[in-house]
Amino acid sequence: MTHSDVKATLLELEQPERASFAARFFKTRPGQYAEGDQFLGLSMPQQHVIARQYRELLPDETELLLHDPYHECRMVALLIWVYQVQKAGPVYRAEIMARYLANREFINNWDLVDVTCPHIVGRHLLNNDRSALYELARENHLWSQRIAIVSTITFIRHGQFADTFALAEILLAHRHDLIHKAIGWMLREVGKRDADALEEFLHDHIRQMPRTALRYAIEKFEPNRRRYYLTL
Repeated sequence: MTHSDVKATLLELEQPERASFAARFFKTRPGQYAEGDQFLGLSMPQQHVIARQYRELLPDETELLLHDPYHECRMVALLIWVYQVQKAGPVYRAEIMARYLANREFINNWDLVDVTCPHIVGRHLLNNDRSALYELARENHLWSQRIAIVSTITFIRHGQFADTFALAEILLAHRHDLIHKAIGWMLREVGKRDADALEEFLHDHIRQMPRTALRYAIEKFEPNRRRYYLTL
């Protein structure tokens, strides 16, 4: 079983019309955040099926698949690691996270990040030192920064909000809309579990929050409460 076998399986399912739509949706034109990315046009359910089919692929082969120019090859490689870490012990989870972060130049779109980093990064760091997230947040690299904040959804689901708030503070001044959306999304997830904690953060930081982040964060508020924050 090799990365070439996986790619051959993906190529058999190519759908050019869907691929053309995906290229537009994921902003692949010159100057856009995914400039030059290539698509085969597979659906997410198809990619999950193939990842499960090849879930025993060795890490070195999975890395080679992750280096492929086709977006779906990279997604399937990451999904293979997601499936592997679900039943892995702490040593193997640490190895996969290390490989994941070492190859983050290939984890270069928001869907690749969002679907996989909570399982690979967040899950491993749940009971381990989290300083790596702060290093990622301070890098001048869009996808590293998105990995940092989105990985904290795993902590949020376990009732731990401190790292989400701390990383949001670091990233509030970021200029990219994809980081604003990620911050707002994570804050909204906190608010679903502890509205008071979210409102305390908003009280302290609303003057610095990008508008997009604020709108995402307060999306689940009652209309009157939402209007209140939007007028501050």
